[in-house]
Amino acid sequence: MFLCSQLQNLLAEKVEQLMEWSSRRSVIRMNGDKFRRFVKAPPRNYSVLVMFTALQPQRQCSVCRQANEEYQVLANSWRYSSAFSNKLFFTIVDYDEGADVFQQLNMNSAPTFMHFPPKGKPKRADTFDLQRIGFAAEQLAKWIADRTDVHIRVFRPPNYSGTIALALLVSLVGGLLYLRRNNLEFIYNKTGWAMAALCVVFAMTSGQMWNHIRGPPYAHKNPQNGQV
Repeated sequence: MFLCSQLQNLLAEKVEQLMEWSSRRSVIRMNGDKFRRFVKAPPRNYSVLVMFTALQPQRQCSVCRQANEEYQVLANSWRYSSAFSNKLFFTIVDYDEGADVFQQLNMNSAPTFMHFPPKGKPKRADTFDLQRIGFAAEQLAKWIADRTDVHIRVFRPPNYSGTIALALLVSLVGGLLYLRRNNLEFIYNKTGWAMAALCVVFAMTSGQMWNHIRGPPYAHKNPQNGQV
């Protein structure tokens, strides 16, 4: 009975501490000691999502930075949603702050997303298949819903870059037409329209457009040598 009470008190302290950290920032940074205490060690009645990454500039991991941006979007969506609770916590372990954790888990690549369930050890499905699915916040949210009972609706901050670019383009074209208002014969120039059409054709047939439409995996392994 005494042991049970101790475990309950320990669990309450861990949850309280995690909730306090979550109130400050959506993603909790962890070193080796914090990871072992709050993620690995029982008792635990909450799920923990961990992003193992290498964000320091000297690591030159551009994929880590891009994945971290999506991870932050997802964590903020959960933190500021009406359904937010102590059932799920978002954490991050950077290699330069928790190299011992990478060694303990025999992990030699980043970024990697892992789900640690409330009970037991993570299974194979608790490691996110980033190479096949990518790291978009929506895909991560779907994976979390499959692994837990938590459903997160992703809210992205408004991006006005497209609107600003369109407004600048319209202003530029409008200004050009105004300056040439007494001589608009260039509008009927077939060569100019042909060049513009070729630019559109090249853009539509580019690899970037194919990636945007088909949504291929961000990276994949060579079946012959296993290299990414």
